[in-house]
Amino acid sequence: MITTKSDSARGGIVDEETFNMSIRKFLKTLGVTAQREIELGVRKQLSNGELSGDEKLEATATVTVQGIPEDIVITGVIALS
Repeated sequence: MITTKSDSARGGIVDEETFNMSIRKFLKTLGVTAQREIELGVRKQLSNGELSGDEKLEATATVTVQGIPEDIVITGVIALS
């Protein structure tokens, strides 16, 4: 169980298995959806001539979770070739 000092003072306890599985389910949905949308967007830009197919595209993903004060920001590069 995950507890923090402030949570335990209020009696808050997290079921680790449920918490972990819930995060994994969310991340799987996020990953599948993001990949599909990126692929569709790149294909559209390729067909419009906006991309040539040899680019490296900078990417930023921002995840906001209600109850967590800071957004989670992940950056990376998506290479097309």
